[in-house]
Amino acid sequence: MGMTRRSFVGSVGAGVAALGILSASSTPAGAQFVYMPNDWHMAEFDKLLKSKARVKQLFDCEKLDNGDFLSPIKNSINGLQFGFNIPVDQIKMVGALRGSANLINFDDSMWEKYQIGEYSKTDDPKTSKPAIRNPFFTKKEGLAKDPQDRNSSYQDYTVQAMMDRGMTFLSCHNATTNQARNIIKKFSLKVDVEEMVKDMQAHMLPGVISVPAMVSAIAMLQVEGKFAYTVG
Repeated sequence: MGMTRRSFVGSVGAGVAALGILSASSTPAGAQFVYMPNDWHMAEFDKLLKSKARVKQLFDCEKLDNGDFLSPIKNSINGLQFGFNIPVDQIKMVGALRGSANLINFDDSMWEKYQIGEYSKTDDPKTSKPAIRNPFFTKKEGLAKDPQDRNSSYQDYTVQAMMDRGMTFLSCHNATTNQARNIIKKFSLKVDVEEMVKDMQAHMLPGVISVPAMVSAIAMLQVEGKFAYTVG
């Protein structure tokens, strides 16, 4: 992502109060607390806030749970497009992925390198073994085009399929840092937390936007973007 990763605010105390960051005593040396505006692609997030779509919906997703939270998002898109006859280009969905759900935002190389499948207890449906690729990303091929067909592309709730329908996924910097710390500890990896965070953020899925703290991004999307809030 080419981020510089400086501090997000001048005062650590103010940053903790504003963004809900972990206390300094719980964060190892080298792990960045918060972002400055130049540390992330703020302009990309700003485009979401200014979206002119007729219907804007935000899904707050915290638990990975084998990607089950993705299905209701697909259902909402279908309901709006077909049930309410809203043109698809007037529907803007945002997946605010924090907690373990954030792990969906990273590509196959990260799932393999950092054993994300084993860490998150996520099996690859093709092998029934801990996933060494992101099993939630790639869309299904050769599906029917009739929305009434159970095997239709409109029933595909993979990340790629929903991105094709205009959805945007957000990745939480704080969640990424916490996950890096926990993965390093679990597998006794010889890598610095900050180094791993940079590596993961450089290998986010195409189109994913990393935000400083998801709880803050959600507030911005609700207050300034006028997105309807839904628990994922």
